[in-house]
Amino acid sequence: MEKLQINIDNVLGFISEEEIYKYKKEIVNHIKAIHEKTGKGADFLGWVDLPSKVKHEEIEKIEKIAKSLKDKIEILIVIGIGGSYLGAKSVIDALSTNFRHLQKNSEYPIVLYAGQNMSEDYLFELVEMLDDRQFGIVVISKSGTTTEPAISFRLLKKHLEDTVGKAEAKKRIVAITDAKKGALRQMSEQEGYTTFDIPDNVGGRYSVLTPVGLFPIAAAGYDIQKILEGAKLMEKLTGINSSFDENPSAIYAATRNALYKSGKNIEILVNYRPKLHNFSEWWKQLYGESEGKENKGIYPASVDFTSDLHSMGQYIQEGPRNIFETVISVLQPNNKIAIPFDERNLDQLNFLAYKQINDVNKMAELGTLLAHVDGGVPNIIVEIPKISEQYIGQMIYFFEKACAISGYILDVNPFDQPGVEAYKNNMFALLGKPGYEKATEEIRERIM
Repeated sequence: MEKLQINIDNVLGFISEEEIYKYKKEIVNHIKAIHEKTGKGADFLGWVDLPSKVKHEEIEKIEKIAKSLKDKIEILIVIGIGGSYLGAKSVIDALSTNFRHLQKNSEYPIVLYAGQNMSEDYLFELVEMLDDRQFGIVVISKSGTTTEPAISFRLLKKHLEDTVGKAEAKKRIVAITDAKKGALRQMSEQEGYTTFDIPDNVGGRYSVLTPVGLFPIAAAGYDIQKILEGAKLMEKLTGINSSFDENPSAIYAATRNALYKSGKNIEILVNYRPKLHNFSEWWKQLYGESEGKENKGIYPASVDFTSDLHSMGQYIQEGPRNIFETVISVLQPNNKIAIPFDERNLDQLNFLAYKQINDVNKMAELGTLLAHVDGGVPNIIVEIPKISEQYIGQMIYFFEKACAISGYILDVNPFDQPGVEAYKNNMFALLGKPGYEKATEEIRERIM
């Protein structure tokens, strides 16, 4: 298996190699703390050696249950929010055809999502669409009481039971939750749902390589063992015995933090493949929720090129010079199609006749990189040979490890998210949730 490569040549005109290597000793210590689980948030470092320690029996169970479920249904609804769905969605979208939702007679179910919003129109239209479809549910929540997924599960569970009966509905619901406690664990035991455990020592945004991500991915028909193989290779390459110079996560973390120190406080993740759009969404949650604390952190943004060159390209080229780009560069497509010759040549494209479209896309990628660097935007390149289970697995672990290192460089806990509770407390007070009476009174006085 080839490995992910990182190239920082296009940042060296903005910061020096010496500025990057200033972080070497510190990062070596941070990696040691990560692997020995002695740093901030040590209780949530279970993801670090997960690829090499995942039990074969658990993978077999995931694959077995996924197969039995897909034989009953044509649509699988994954209910979750944040890391409870973004990881699975990012991988499924990356590995699927761009038009999977339009395929007929597919061997595997179409995967749709709920619990990631509270839009009444979204949920009404989802329920309406499911009226004449065979569907199942994977509900993912450690507590079972997170508002958005809990509302969606209550609604869709009732619809499934009304459609196929309670006995059959139980066979079509899989719960991924806390091993011992919480409302969803209690409900699962009472109802007899098939369950998988969310490890206590793995937080949501680092959970894609646990059943949280692996079960939906397997149910969609993708090889989770190959994903874990890729992650396992990256675990080794970024491990405690890897030298700084050969550790891609260390180099990435050092470079982005050196750029941050120089005033580049916005990082834009760039892709040239529409399939990677939701990988960027997963990346944004990973870095935004991990680093954005104590008035610190690089703001994570993303663009889909070449589409967004016709919208955000102007800003990136000539806007404020506080940004840098990290480009996911995929060398080869999984399919081939060439540009045809046209005798009339009214569009004046015959100079491209017989070329693969990927060749044109790669020249757009190179041309954009040169233009942006010339325009004052440093570029880090993360290169993979192609989009496949193994390379997606490598990228997941690569970005997770670099994120943990970056959090430690900032001296924040990269595994908690205290700021997320602020909106929840206000929402519960406004809704009159029991126990929030004082807050309800205070917030109503404030908005009157």
